Formats: sequence, structure tokens, C-alpha cells
Amino acid sequence: MEYCMEDWPEPIINVQSIAESGATIVPYRYIKPSSHRPEILKSTPQQQNIPVINLAALEGDEHACNATMHEISVACKEWGFFQIVNHGVRPELMERTRQVWRDFFHLPMEEKIKYANTPKTYEGYGSRLGIEKGAILDWGDYFFLNFLPLSLKNHNKWPCLPETLRETVEECGGEVVKLCEKVMKMVSKSLGLEEEYMKRVFGGYSDEGVGVTMRANYYPRCPQPELTLGLSPHSDPGGVTVLLADERVQGLQVHKDGAWVTVQPLPHAFIVNLGDQIQMVSNAIYKSNEHRVMVNSEEERISIAFFYNPRGDMLIGLSPQLGRHFVSP
Repeated sequence: MEYCMEDWPEPIINVQSIAESGATIVPYRYIKPSSHRPEILKSTPQQQNIPVINLAALEGDEHACNATMHEISVACKEWGFFQIVNHGVRPELMERTRQVWRDFFHLPMEEKIKYANTPKTYEGYGSRLGIEKGAILDWGDYFFLNFLPLSLKNHNKWPCLPETLRETVEECGGEVVKLCEKVMKMVSKSLGLEEEYMKRVFGGYSDEGVGVTMRANYYPRCPQPELTLGLSPHSDPGGVTVLLADERVQGLQVHKDGAWVTVQPLPHAFIVNLGDQIQMVSNAIYKSNEHRVMVNSEEERISIAFFYNPRGDMLIGLSPQLGRHFVSP
């Protein structure tokens, strides 16, 4: 049976409504195959964490700057993930952004459903990614919106409640875009390329410029977290992702050396990961690493991801300067 891309192929059930119904079992549509089910989070003091990069060191002397660029290079090669501190975004703004999205997801359903999305653009309030009928779903809801280019940005599609949400997201998004551009320069320089290289090949100097989108993720409490995932294993298809994580509740896991490592978010830090396009341009010197999201039965979790991507019509290939250094993916 055919259907219009304006519609989902089957009815949408928001995960939050399942969680708040008092359900004691996970509906079968959310149960992962036994080989893909997560382990329950067990944090130990010995557990490794993704690298931490102090951006303040880049403003120091040459030795400190070079040492930091080396740390960035190692993190990108071995993990494809790192946390950044002293990044210039105010902690108060970060916390305010988390809070307005938490408040949004706790609005009555009749308010949220006004912004229900479709598979045509995914912009708006939703609960599933992908249009395969009968697919196994993830345990989470989200709100997806366009930030750049300006031709796609439409504040009318952003929630008007809470009253400060649009203003707060606009302010935080502007700061994170600047941070993404700084990260792109760091990635370029750490590869031995001139610092504007990545921005240029992503189309950042054209009239339309790069694409920046944002997804606020809400993972409700789950009665059987050992059976499902908030977000299935994947690598990000774009350029760079900058994540404002929930500092109170762990959930993000990165795949490394055959194991899943639980990320331990630092206070006032952003988590950065590289996407498939960076792996392509770097000739797989840098990694676009697989990651997933765990859920739990005790606490809800929220995170806000900003995706910095090439312009939609850009052709992306490996850098000629790096092409002679073959590194298998």
C-alpha cells in the first residue's frame, strides 16, 4: 500500500505517553533482538572515559597549543569522540537550554502534538526515525528543527511554549554554531590542513552556507531498560555533532575495541563527535564512531544535539593533501 510522504505509514505513539501510562512491560515494538540488547549500566571507578580537551590551552603559548592539537588528533583517530571544556559558552545558558526543553516535553500532549512532524522533513515533534512499517522502535521522543541555512529556518515551527524557548534556543544555537566552526578549524589544523579547509569544503562560504540542525532528545523512564535502547547503534552521517548532555543521568555509549564505553559527562562540557563526512575528507584517518543511547527505569534523560553538516548540494571527497596516506576504515 502506498502512502504520501506527508504521513507516517502507521499510527505514531509517543514514548512518553507509554511511560506515563504506568506500563510495567515494554511493548513488543520496542524490544530489541537478543543480540542487540544492552547491558544494564554499571559504573565503576576504573571505567575509561572519552578524552577531555581544554580549549583554553589553545589560547596559551606555542607549547600548550601544540600539545592540545596533538590531544585532539589522538582523540579523533582513536575515538572520534571527545569532551570540550572552557569552550566559551556560558554554563547558565547551557542549563537554561536544557531546562526549556525539559519543560517542553512536560507540556500537555495537546500542546506538543501541534508540532507533530512528518517523514517529509522530520522537523517538529516526533517519536520515530525511519519509515519502515513494522520496524523495531527506539525508546525516546524528540524535537527536530532547522537552524541554518536561514532559508530553511522558520521560527513558526519552533515551540511557542515555554515562552522563553525560542529566545533561548536562538541564543544557544548561535553560540554553538560558533563553537562548531572552532571545532572545524581544530580538526583541519590537527590534520595538517589550513584551518579554513573543512569549512570551505563543507560550503561554508557560499550564500546558503552549511547546514545546522538541532534535535532535543527526551528519553522517559523505561520499565524494562534491559530490553530496549533510547537510540540504536549508529554513526552520524554529517560533519560534526556537538551534544549538550544530561549532566545528571548517563546514557550515551561509544563503541571502542569491541566494547561499549559509557560516557561520563563533565559539568559544563560539550561532547563532540565526528560524522561520516569528516571520516571521508580525512581519508579515514579520523573516525566516525558508532554510538548508542541507554535508558533506565529510575530517571528520565534529556540531551540536545547540534549537527553541523555540509551544504546539501556539496560533493564531499577525500582531501588531495591526505590522499597519499591510505588508512583503511
